[in-house]
Amino acid sequence: MVLIVNPVSGRGKVGRELPEVERALSSLDLRYRVVRTSGPGDATRAARDALEGGERFVVAMGGDGTVHEVVNGMLPDQPLADGAVLGVIAAGSGCDFVRTFGLPGDAVRAAGHLAGENTMPLDVGKVTYADDDGARLSRYFPNIAEAGLGGSVVARAERLPRFFGRSRYFFGFWLTLPRFKRVRMNVRAGARKTFEGEAHNLVVANCQYYGGGMKISPRSWPSDMALDALVFNGPKSDSFTILPKVYRGDHLPHRNIIEFKSRRIEVESEWPLRIEADGEVLGWTPATFEVVPHPLRLKL
Repeated sequence: MVLIVNPVSGRGKVGRELPEVERALSSLDLRYRVVRTSGPGDATRAARDALEGGERFVVAMGGDGTVHEVVNGMLPDQPLADGAVLGVIAAGSGCDFVRTFGLPGDAVRAAGHLAGENTMPLDVGKVTYADDDGARLSRYFPNIAEAGLGGSVVARAERLPRFFGRSRYFFGFWLTLPRFKRVRMNVRAGARKTFEGEAHNLVVANCQYYGGGMKISPRSWPSDMALDALVFNGPKSDSFTILPKVYRGDHLPHRNIIEFKSRRIEVESEWPLRIEADGEVLGWTPATFEVVPHPLRLKL
Protein backbone atom coordinates (compact mmCIF):
# COMPACT_ATOMS: atom_id res chain seq x y z
CA MET A 1 0.00 0.00 0.00
CA VAL A 2 0.94 3.64 -0.42
CA LEU A 3 0.41 5.60 2.80
CA ILE A 4 -0.04 9.31 2.00
CA VAL A 5 0.48 11.37 5.14
CA ASN A 6 0.08 15.05 5.93
CA PRO A 7 2.39 15.20 8.97
CA VAL A 8 1.46 18.74 9.98
CA SER A 9 -2.31 18.06 9.96
CA GLY A 10 -3.99 18.54 13.32
CA ARG A 11 -1.20 20.89 14.41
CA GLY A 12 1.35 18.12 13.97
CA LYS A 13 -0.69 15.34 15.56
CA VAL A 14 -0.61 13.21 12.41
CA GLY A 15 3.19 13.28 12.32
CA ARG A 16 3.34 12.25 15.97
CA GLU A 17 0.95 9.34 15.35
CA LEU A 18 2.77 8.03 12.28
CA PRO A 19 5.37 5.89 14.15
CA GLU A 20 2.58 4.08 16.03
CA VAL A 21 0.72 3.46 12.78
CA GLU A 22 3.86 2.07 11.16
CA ARG A 23 4.38 -0.30 14.08
CA ALA A 24 0.77 -1.46 13.74
CA LEU A 25 1.17 -2.07 10.00
CA SER A 26 4.42 -3.99 10.55
CA SER A 27 2.79 -6.16 13.20
CA LEU A 28 0.13 -7.10 10.62
CA ASP A 29 2.85 -7.99 8.05
CA LEU A 30 1.51 -5.35 5.68
CA ARG A 31 3.92 -4.05 3.05
CA TYR A 32 3.76 -0.29 2.59
CA ARG A 33 5.64 2.83 1.68
CA VAL A 34 5.08 6.31 3.12
CA VAL A 35 4.72 9.53 1.13
CA ARG A 36 4.84 12.67 3.28
CA THR A 37 3.12 15.76 1.92
CA SER A 38 4.32 19.30 2.55
CA GLY A 39 1.77 21.53 0.83
CA PRO A 40 -1.53 21.80 -1.02
CA GLY A 41 -1.82 19.43 -3.97
CA ASP A 42 0.95 17.09 -2.80
CA ALA A 43 -1.50 14.33 -1.77
CA THR A 44 -3.27 14.58 -5.13
CA ARG A 45 -0.01 14.21 -7.03
CA ALA A 46 1.15 11.34 -4.80
CA ALA A 47 -2.06 9.38 -5.34
CA ARG A 48 -1.92 9.91 -9.11
CA ASP A 49 1.73 8.88 -9.27
CA ALA A 50 1.01 5.73 -7.26
CA LEU A 51 -1.75 4.53 -9.58
CA GLU A 52 0.15 5.48 -12.71
CA GLY A 53 3.06 3.45 -11.31
CA GLY A 54 0.92 0.33 -10.98
CA GLU A 55 0.07 0.48 -7.28
CA ARG A 56 -3.59 -0.10 -6.43
CA PHE A 57 -4.02 0.43 -2.66
CA VAL A 58 -3.81 4.10 -1.66
CA VAL A 59 -4.31 5.11 1.99
CA ALA A 60 -4.99 8.68 3.13
CA MET A 61 -3.77 9.42 6.66
CA GLY A 62 -5.10 12.70 8.02
CA GLY A 63 -8.35 14.61 8.04
CA ASP A 64 -11.07 15.21 5.47
CA GLY A 65 -8.82 17.53 3.48
CA THR A 66 -6.25 14.78 2.94
CA VAL A 67 -8.96 12.31 1.88
CA HIS A 68 -10.33 14.92 -0.53
CA GLU A 69 -6.93 15.45 -2.14
CA VAL A 70 -6.18 11.73 -2.42
CA VAL A 71 -9.53 11.00 -4.09
CA ASN A 72 -8.91 13.79 -6.60
CA GLY A 73 -5.57 12.18 -7.41
CA MET A 74 -7.23 8.81 -7.97
CA LEU A 75 -9.89 10.34 -10.28
CA PRO A 76 -8.27 13.07 -12.41
CA ASP A 77 -10.80 12.69 -15.27
CA GLN A 78 -11.84 9.09 -14.85
CA PRO A 79 -10.61 6.18 -12.69
CA LEU A 80 -6.91 5.73 -13.33
CA ALA A 81 -7.00 2.03 -12.53
CA ASP A 82 -9.60 -0.71 -12.33
CA GLY A 83 -9.90 -2.10 -8.83
CA ALA A 84 -8.24 0.86 -7.12
CA VAL A 85 -8.85 0.76 -3.36
CA LEU A 86 -9.00 3.76 -1.02
CA GLY A 87 -8.04 3.28 2.62
CA VAL A 88 -8.41 5.94 5.30
CA ILE A 89 -6.64 6.36 8.62
CA ALA A 90 -8.50 9.11 10.44
CA ALA A 91 -6.00 11.30 12.23
CA GLY A 92 -5.20 14.89 12.99
CA SER A 93 -7.99 17.38 13.57
CA GLY A 94 -10.72 14.92 12.62
CA CYS A 95 -12.22 13.02 9.73
CA ASP A 96 -15.99 13.05 9.27
CA PHE A 97 -15.81 10.89 6.15
CA VAL A 98 -15.12 7.68 8.09
CA ARG A 99 -18.10 8.10 10.44
CA THR A 100 -20.63 6.95 7.83
CA PHE A 101 -18.87 3.58 7.60
CA GLY A 102 -18.29 3.04 11.32
CA LEU A 103 -14.52 3.11 10.84
CA PRO A 104 -12.38 4.04 13.87
CA GLY A 105 -11.63 7.66 14.57
CA ASP A 106 -8.18 6.98 16.03
CA ALA A 107 -5.17 6.19 13.93
CA VAL A 108 -3.87 2.93 15.44
CA ARG A 109 -7.26 1.17 15.44
CA ALA A 110 -7.88 2.41 11.90
CA ALA A 111 -4.60 0.87 10.77
CA GLY A 112 -5.93 -2.52 11.83
CA HIS A 113 -8.73 -2.21 9.28
CA LEU A 114 -6.23 -2.09 6.43
CA ALA A 115 -5.62 -5.83 6.71
CA GLY A 116 -7.91 -8.39 5.11
CA GLU A 117 -10.05 -8.31 2.00
CA ASN A 118 -13.18 -6.40 3.10
CA THR A 119 -14.05 -3.57 0.72
CA MET A 120 -17.22 -1.89 -0.54
CA PRO A 121 -18.04 0.04 -3.73
CA LEU A 122 -17.78 3.79 -3.18
CA ASP A 123 -19.62 6.51 -5.09
CA VAL A 124 -17.92 9.89 -5.45
CA GLY A 125 -19.51 13.28 -6.10
CA LYS A 126 -18.29 15.65 -8.79
CA VAL A 127 -18.97 19.39 -8.63
CA THR A 128 -18.52 21.74 -11.57
CA TYR A 129 -18.41 25.41 -10.57
CA ALA A 130 -17.22 28.87 -11.61
CA ASP A 131 -13.84 30.18 -10.49
CA ASP A 132 -13.12 33.83 -9.67
CA ASP A 133 -12.77 34.62 -13.38
CA GLY A 134 -15.92 32.76 -14.40
CA ALA A 135 -14.09 29.76 -15.91
CA ARG A 136 -15.66 26.34 -15.31
CA LEU A 137 -13.69 23.93 -13.13
CA SER A 138 -14.50 20.53 -11.61
CA ARG A 139 -13.54 18.77 -8.38
CA TYR A 140 -14.42 15.40 -6.88
CA PHE A 141 -15.74 15.07 -3.34
CA PRO A 142 -16.19 11.78 -1.47
CA ASN A 143 -18.18 13.27 1.41
CA ILE A 144 -20.28 16.48 1.34
CA ALA A 145 -20.40 19.77 -0.57
CA GLU A 146 -22.31 23.02 0.10
CA ALA A 147 -23.40 26.19 -1.66
CA GLY A 148 -24.44 29.24 0.37
CA LEU A 149 -23.99 29.88 4.07
CA GLY A 150 -21.91 26.74 4.59
CA GLY A 151 -19.49 27.69 1.84
CA SER A 152 -19.13 31.22 3.25
CA VAL A 153 -18.48 29.84 6.74
CA VAL A 154 -15.67 27.59 5.49
CA ALA A 155 -14.17 30.48 3.50
CA ARG A 156 -14.25 32.72 6.60
CA ALA A 157 -12.80 29.97 8.79
CA GLU A 158 -9.90 29.53 6.36
CA ARG A 159 -8.81 33.10 7.10
CA LEU A 160 -8.62 32.50 10.87
CA PRO A 161 -5.33 31.50 12.54
CA ARG A 162 -4.52 27.79 12.39
CA PHE A 163 -4.03 27.55 16.16
CA PHE A 164 -7.83 27.64 16.51
CA GLY A 165 -7.90 24.08 15.13
CA ARG A 166 -11.39 22.79 14.26
CA SER A 167 -12.91 25.54 16.41
CA ARG A 168 -12.15 27.85 13.46
CA TYR A 169 -15.45 26.66 11.94
CA PHE A 170 -17.35 27.56 15.11
CA PHE A 171 -15.96 31.10 15.05
CA GLY A 172 -16.32 31.27 11.28
CA PHE A 173 -20.02 30.48 11.61
CA TRP A 174 -20.73 33.25 14.11
CA LEU A 175 -18.63 35.76 12.17
CA THR A 176 -20.46 34.95 8.92
CA LEU A 177 -24.09 34.51 10.02
CA PRO A 178 -25.03 38.13 10.90
CA ARG A 179 -24.13 39.53 7.47
CA PHE A 180 -25.22 36.59 5.35
CA LYS A 181 -28.45 37.21 3.42
CA ARG A 182 -30.92 34.67 2.15
CA VAL A 183 -30.78 34.42 -1.63
CA ARG A 184 -33.13 33.29 -4.35
CA MET A 185 -32.04 29.85 -5.58
CA ASN A 186 -33.15 27.61 -8.40
CA VAL A 187 -32.32 23.99 -7.57
CA ARG A 188 -33.04 21.22 -10.09
CA ALA A 189 -32.71 17.54 -9.18
CA GLY A 190 -33.06 15.40 -12.27
CA ALA A 191 -35.71 16.24 -14.84
CA ARG A 192 -38.76 16.79 -12.64
CA LYS A 193 -37.82 17.90 -9.12
CA THR A 194 -37.22 21.60 -8.62
CA PHE A 195 -37.07 24.24 -5.91
CA GLU A 196 -37.26 27.94 -6.65
CA GLY A 197 -37.34 30.46 -3.82
CA GLU A 198 -35.30 32.05 -1.07
CA ALA A 199 -32.90 29.85 0.87
CA HIS A 200 -29.67 30.20 2.81
CA ASN A 201 -27.88 26.92 2.16
CA LEU A 202 -27.72 23.89 -0.12
CA VAL A 203 -26.09 20.70 1.15
CA VAL A 204 -25.23 18.00 -1.40
CA ALA A 205 -24.27 14.79 0.35
CA ASN A 206 -22.68 11.53 -0.68
CA CYS A 207 -22.06 10.49 2.94
CA GLN A 208 -23.80 11.42 6.19
CA TYR A 209 -21.52 13.45 8.50
CA TYR A 210 -19.69 16.76 8.41
CA GLY A 211 -18.70 19.65 10.66
CA GLY A 212 -17.17 17.56 13.44
CA GLY A 213 -19.85 14.92 13.89
CA MET A 214 -23.05 16.51 12.60
CA LYS A 215 -25.22 13.84 10.94
CA ILE A 216 -26.50 16.31 8.38
CA SER A 217 -27.75 13.79 5.78
CA PRO A 218 -28.88 10.64 7.60
CA ARG A 219 -30.56 9.18 4.51
CA SER A 220 -27.38 9.21 2.40
CA TRP A 221 -25.56 6.01 1.50
CA PRO A 222 -22.38 6.30 -0.56
CA SER A 223 -22.95 3.29 -2.80
CA ASP A 224 -26.57 3.97 -3.87
CA MET A 225 -25.45 5.80 -7.05
CA ALA A 226 -27.26 9.02 -6.04
CA LEU A 227 -26.64 12.25 -4.15
CA ASP A 228 -28.90 13.73 -1.48
CA ALA A 229 -29.67 17.45 -1.65
CA LEU A 230 -31.01 19.44 1.31
CA VAL A 231 -32.29 22.96 0.61
CA PHE A 232 -32.52 25.04 3.79
CA ASN A 233 -35.24 27.57 2.98
CA GLY A 234 -36.22 28.70 6.48
CA PRO A 235 -34.80 31.59 8.49
CA LYS A 236 -31.06 31.73 9.13
CA SER A 237 -31.80 31.01 12.79
CA ASP A 238 -32.58 27.41 11.77
CA SER A 239 -28.83 26.96 11.41
CA PHE A 240 -28.42 26.85 15.18
CA THR A 241 -31.92 26.14 16.56
CA ILE A 242 -31.98 22.66 14.98
CA LEU A 243 -28.31 21.97 15.81
CA PRO A 244 -28.91 19.46 18.67
CA LYS A 245 -31.12 17.39 16.36
CA VAL A 246 -28.57 17.60 13.53
CA TYR A 247 -25.91 15.93 15.69
CA ARG A 248 -28.30 13.02 16.25
CA GLY A 249 -29.57 12.97 12.67
CA ASP A 250 -33.12 13.62 13.93
CA HIS A 251 -33.75 16.90 12.07
CA LEU A 252 -35.44 15.27 9.05
CA PRO A 253 -38.15 15.61 7.95
CA HIS A 254 -38.36 19.35 8.64
CA ARG A 255 -40.80 21.94 7.30
CA ASN A 256 -37.93 24.24 6.29
CA ILE A 257 -35.73 21.63 4.60
CA ILE A 258 -36.51 20.46 1.06
CA GLU A 259 -35.07 17.00 0.30
CA PHE A 260 -34.09 15.65 -3.11
CA LYS A 261 -32.27 12.47 -4.18
CA SER A 262 -30.85 12.44 -7.69
CA ARG A 263 -27.82 11.54 -9.80
CA ARG A 264 -27.51 15.18 -10.92
CA ILE A 265 -28.29 18.40 -9.04
CA GLU A 266 -27.98 21.90 -10.52
CA VAL A 267 -28.11 25.20 -8.64
CA GLU A 268 -28.32 28.78 -9.84
CA SER A 269 -28.65 31.85 -7.61
CA GLU A 270 -29.41 35.53 -8.00
CA TRP A 271 -25.84 36.32 -7.02
CA PRO A 272 -22.83 33.97 -6.78
CA LEU A 273 -22.71 31.75 -3.71
CA ARG A 274 -19.54 30.23 -2.33
CA ILE A 275 -18.97 26.49 -2.91
CA GLU A 276 -17.10 24.25 -0.48
CA ALA A 277 -16.49 20.49 -0.64
CA ASP A 278 -15.10 18.35 2.19
CA GLY A 279 -14.08 21.56 3.97
CA GLU A 280 -12.12 22.83 0.96
CA VAL A 281 -13.05 26.25 -0.44
CA LEU A 282 -13.70 26.03 -4.19
CA GLY A 283 -15.51 28.58 -6.37
CA TRP A 284 -19.00 29.92 -6.97
CA THR A 285 -22.43 29.14 -8.31
CA PRO A 286 -23.83 28.32 -10.82
CA ALA A 287 -22.80 24.76 -10.06
CA THR A 288 -23.66 21.21 -11.03
CA PHE A 289 -23.25 18.22 -8.71
CA GLU A 290 -23.13 14.73 -10.23
CA VAL A 291 -22.59 11.28 -8.79
CA VAL A 292 -19.83 9.10 -10.21
CA PRO A 293 -21.06 5.55 -9.49
CA HIS A 294 -18.55 3.19 -7.89
CA PRO A 295 -15.25 4.50 -9.35
CA LEU A 296 -13.36 3.22 -6.26
CA ARG A 297 -13.58 0.61 -3.55
CA LEU A 298 -13.26 1.61 0.09
CA LYS A 299 -11.26 -0.57 2.47
CA LEU A 300 -13.34 -1.49 5.51
